[in-house]
Amino acid sequence: MPYRSMSIEEFAKHVGMDAREVLKLADRGKLPGHKLGGQWRFNRAQVTEWLQQEMHKLDKARLVALEDSMTGQLGGAVDEGRMVVTELIGLEGVDLALPAKTRDSVLRELVRLASRTGLLYDPDGLLEALVERESLGSTALPCGVAIPHPRQPMPYVSAEPLICVARLPSGVAFGGKNGQLTRLFFLICCHNDRHHLQVLARLMRLLDEETIEPLAQADSPETFLKLLIAQEDKVRAHSR
Repeated sequence: MPYRSMSIEEFAKHVGMDAREVLKLADRGKLPGHKLGGQWRFNRAQVTEWLQQEMHKLDKARLVALEDSMTGQLGGAVDEGRMVVTELIGLEGVDLALPAKTRDSVLRELVRLASRTGLLYDPDGLLEALVERESLGSTALPCGVAIPHPRQPMPYVSAEPLICVARLPSGVAFGGKNGQLTRLFFLICCHNDRHHLQVLARLMRLLDEETIEPLAQADSPETFLKLLIAQEDKVRAHSR
């Protein structure tokens, strides 16, 4: 029952927080929960959506705690020596000159890019899910990056989890804050909510200003992916 309600303690364990802090935030109306019989309860699906929306606001320590929590719930030791993000990106899933000029065309081209990997079973279903998610609020971040993804994980849309990366050198209006144009897009397609949140947390740790600019200037998919791999290696080293 993946979407049953969670208690304060279960919520805290799920997201890697202290239960006392969770209680304070819930009492202040900062968390997506409701009281039942005087006790706070949290729907797992709503928690996943809340985390997706709030992820870019979390500091490094909170992101590390969240990532470690998700990794543990996936059944392995924390870190496991894995490249959480770059192991899901293949060169065939990188396009540094995406032929798109609008939000909708970006989403269509990202799905076409995903189809090029040979892993996508249902491109129409994925596109529909991406459009629905963006209609609820843009996935654009303040740094000129957007992370389009389905509202809920779609285990049957692809053979395995994948990430596709695209760049629009001149940027496009994608709902960024204060009209900021978006240049880099990371399409995420995971098979369960824990892996999805783990990938999001790791991406937030990778995409700092010092990393984004070299990625925006990379002259080939090979160079782009090498830069991203180097940054993920650095992030993993700092977590040990």
